[in-house]
Amino acid sequence: MAPYSLLVTRLQKALGVRQYHVASVLCQRAKVAMSHFEPNDYIRYDLLEKNIDIIRKRLNRPLTLSEKLVYGHLDDPANQEIERGKTYLRLRPDRVAMQDATAQMAMLQFISSGLPKVAVPSTIHCDHLIEAQVGGEKDLRRAKDINEEVYKFLASAGAKYGVGFWRPGSGIIHQIILENYAYPGALLIGTDSHTPNGGGLGAICIGVGGADAVDVMAGIPWELKCPKVIGVKLTGSLSGWSSPKDVILKVAGILTVKGGTGAIVEYHGPGVESISCTGMATICNMGAEIGATTSVFPYNHRMRTYLTKTGRKEIASLAEEYKGLLVPDPGCHYDQVIEINLNELKPLINGPFTPDLAHSVAEVGAVAEKEGWPVDIKVGLIGSCTNSSYEDMGRSAAVAKQALDHGLKCKSQFTITPGSEQIRATIERDGYAQILRDVGGVVLANACGPCIGQWDRKDIKKGDKNTIVTSYNRNFTGRNDANPETHAFVTSPEIVTALAIAGTLKFNPETDFLTGKDGKKFKLEPPNADELPKTNFDPGQDTYQHPPKDGSGQRVDVSPTSQRLQLLDPFDKWDGKDLEDLQILIKVKGKCTTDHISAAGPWLKFRGHLDNISNNLLIGAINIENGKANSVRNAVTQEFGPVPDTARYYKKHGIRWVVIGDENYGEGSSREHAALEPRHLGGRAIITKSFARIHETNLKKQGLLPLTFADPADYNKIHPVDKLTIQGLKDFAPGKPLTCIIKHPNGTQETILLNHTFNEGQIEWFRAGSALNRMKELQQ
Repeated sequence: MAPYSLLVTRLQKALGVRQYHVASVLCQRAKVAMSHFEPNDYIRYDLLEKNIDIIRKRLNRPLTLSEKLVYGHLDDPANQEIERGKTYLRLRPDRVAMQDATAQMAMLQFISSGLPKVAVPSTIHCDHLIEAQVGGEKDLRRAKDINEEVYKFLASAGAKYGVGFWRPGSGIIHQIILENYAYPGALLIGTDSHTPNGGGLGAICIGVGGADAVDVMAGIPWELKCPKVIGVKLTGSLSGWSSPKDVILKVAGILTVKGGTGAIVEYHGPGVESISCTGMATICNMGAEIGATTSVFPYNHRMRTYLTKTGRKEIASLAEEYKGLLVPDPGCHYDQVIEINLNELKPLINGPFTPDLAHSVAEVGAVAEKEGWPVDIKVGLIGSCTNSSYEDMGRSAAVAKQALDHGLKCKSQFTITPGSEQIRATIERDGYAQILRDVGGVVLANACGPCIGQWDRKDIKKGDKNTIVTSYNRNFTGRNDANPETHAFVTSPEIVTALAIAGTLKFNPETDFLTGKDGKKFKLEPPNADELPKTNFDPGQDTYQHPPKDGSGQRVDVSPTSQRLQLLDPFDKWDGKDLEDLQILIKVKGKCTTDHISAAGPWLKFRGHLDNISNNLLIGAINIENGKANSVRNAVTQEFGPVPDTARYYKKHGIRWVVIGDENYGEGSSREHAALEPRHLGGRAIITKSFARIHETNLKKQGLLPLTFADPADYNKIHPVDKLTIQGLKDFAPGKPLTCIIKHPNGTQETILLNHTFNEGQIEWFRAGSALNRMKELQQ
C-alpha cells in the first residue's frame, strides 16, 4: 500500500482541496462531525494526536494544554521551528467565524482573491448592526430594514463561496460558536477580539483581522507568533456572590490591559471544577482585555455536560476517548504563574474607562466618592457575549425575584441582552425573562447592542457626567454610548442587577440592606441558579442559512453608488525606496484603542465601505500638541482641523504620513478597519512604544510598517511638526532594526533606531503592498 502521505497527496490533486481536510477522507475511526451543520467535516483527534506525538518527541518535555492544541495544528510539525515568544508558527485552523461588521471587509477581500470557495468550514453571524432603541422585536425589524443591503450581500456571498449564514436575530457570534461549533481541542479563528470565548469549551479560539481569515479560507497556513503560556492556578471554589466574572476581573487587575500580550492564558488546578462551562467561557472571553492571544480551560465533566445538553453527545464521547490530549501534562512549564484562591475571591467591579482598574464591590462606592465619579447609577445592563448564558440569566433573575417579593423594582434603568435565540427562547419558556421585565428590565434583541456602542441612548445628553454598570467586557471612554463622560464599570450580571435595584455604587449586597415596600429592611441572599436548563434548550426560531452544495451560479452584486459597500482596489506596491520626509499626521497621547482609531457605534454602517468609514480615522485619539481629540495641525496650511480631513489633504497632495503612538497602541477590538483606513488615506508607518497583537498583524497585512522605538524614551524626541525619514528598507530583514532620521523645523536632525517583528513572509506583504496582493502574486 502507498504511504499515507502519498495517498493524501493524490487525494489532494484529485479533489482540489488541502491536505488537512483531505485527511478526513481517510479517517475510519469514530467519524464525528464538527457540527450538525457540516456533517462531512470531521473532528480529527487522530491527526491532533499524531502531531502532538511528533512535537513531544522533538521537545522531549511535558506540554501545556496550549502547546498541545496549538502545536497539534501545525502545518509541518516535524520541521516547524518552535520557540515561545520568538518564532512564527504556520498553523491549520479547523474553521473560521466572522461577525457581520468585520465579515463585510473579509468577504470583499475574499472576493478579490478570485478563489471559488472557502477551504475550511466558515460562518457569518449577524449581531453587530442591530441598534438598541426600544426593545428586541422592534429593534430587530428596524435593523433588518436599515441594513437590508448589507445582509443581502453577506447572505449571497456566503451562498456563493460556501459560508454558513446566521441571520440577524440569531444571536451573538461567540454564543452561537459555543452552542454549535466550539469543541475541545479545536483551533478556530474569528474576526472579533472576543473569539477566545470558545476556550470555555477547551478550544483554542483566537481573534484576528479579516485578512487573516481570508488566508485561512483560502487554504493558506495561518501565521501566529509562538505564544508564551501564562498559567492561572485556581484553588478552592466559588460561592456566594462570587462568580466566574470575578476571576477574570481579578486577573485583569493583576496583569493589566497589556500583561497578557503574546501569551495564552491557561487555567488549571482544582478550582476549575467549581466553574460551569459557560462560566469558563466568560473568563476566556474577557481575556481579550489583558491582551492575551487567547485563554483556555482543560477538558472536564462540565464541558461534557454542556456538549450533551447542546445536542453534541457524540463529541463529548469522542473527547472522553482522547481526554489525554485535552489536558496539560503533569509537570509542564508555564512562563508565568498566577494563583487565585476562589474561597477568598470577593465580588469585583472594574472601571471606569479601562477594564483593568479593579475594585471590590464593597469599596467601589467610597472610591467613587473620593475620585469624583458619579455614584448614582443611571443604567444597569446585563448580557453581551461575555455574560448571557442560561446560568447568568438565572442568577440575575434570582436577585430580581427577591426584590419583587419585597415590592421593589430597579431604581436604575435596566436592560437585558440574551446571547442567542436559543437563550432568549429558553429564558422566556422558563420564566426568567418575565421576572427581569417585572423588576423593570427591557429585553433587547439577541445582538451586541450597547456593548459595542449600538445604543440609541435617550436618558442623558452627550457630555453629561454619569455612571453605568454592565456585565460587558470592555469599558473604554465612549465605548457604550459615545459619551466621553459616561463612567462605565464592568462586573457580574448578578451584581449589576443588585446595583440597578439599589441605584447606587455605594450598595454592597453582601452586607447592606434594602427597604421593602412594607418599610421593612431585608438583605439580598446570594443568587443560586441552574447552570443549564433541567429540560432541553428551546432552540427558538430557525435562523441559519445553509450554503448550497454548488454556489457558482449565485450572484453577489455591489452597486457602484452604494454608500454601505465598496469593492476594494489593490493598494500600491512598495516603490523600492526608503520613506523620505514623512509628515506626522498625529502624535497620540496616552491610550489609543481601536475604538479611538476607528470608532464603532454609528460608524458600523460603513464597515463595508472603506472610503466612507475612513472619515472616522483617529477621531478619538488625543493629539499631544493641543490635548484635543480630532484636531491636528495641517503642516501645509498650518490650520487645525479633523484628522481624516487632514489625512485626505495629504493624500491629495502626495504627502505620505506617519502616526506616532504610545504604549499598547491598538488594544481592544480586532477590527482591521483601524489598519485599512490609515493605508487608504496615505499612511505608510505607525511608530509606537508597543502594539497590541491583533492590530500589529492587521497593519502588516495591509502593507503598513508597525514599528517600535528601540528606546521608548525616543517617543519624546519626536514633535508633531517634525518630518521623519525611515531608512534601511532596501535591506529589510527579520530582526534588523530600521533607522529613523528626525528632521526638526530648525534644520537640526536626530537619528534613532526602530524595531519591528516582521518575518520573511511578512516582508513580502510589505513589498507587494498588502498580504492580499502577495496572495495574488503567488497564484499567478
